[in-house]
Amino acid sequence: MLERATTSPNLTDRGRIPAVLRVLTELVAWVTLPWGLAHYSIAWSILAVIVLIGAPGVFATPGDKKQVTVAVPGPVTIGFMLLQLAGALWGAILIMPGWAVAIVGVLAVITVIAELPRWRWLLTAPARPLTQRPPNTAA
Repeated sequence: MLERATTSPNLTDRGRIPAVLRVLTELVAWVTLPWGLAHYSIAWSILAVIVLIGAPGVFATPGDKKQVTVAVPGPVTIGFMLLQLAGALWGAILIMPGWAVAIVGVLAVITVIAELPRWRWLLTAPARPLTQRPPNTAA
């Protein structure tokens, strides 16, 4: 039986290209969605920044990032990534010309494909890191 890796592909050499794609997608979301929503409501724009940047910065799955402030199970991290992808697409639709929206759409699809190994790992990741039991010190 294969043993589950304790570290996400995100923290290995295999995770470099997906990480670059993920960061590009996140940057598009962080810029375009708050900017696009600002035309409707400054409050919605601020909320978008909090959700897109703040929440994933605080909540993370152990083993997927080097430092975790608040541990959450893997599916929550996947949910944050799906929000980033949706935010990038929605933001692009709000403020970009059609050809740029198409490029963001292609970037989102490629990002999802590249993220699949990480997402498979995250689907089995516990909210708490696997720890070894301390040795029995009783004499």
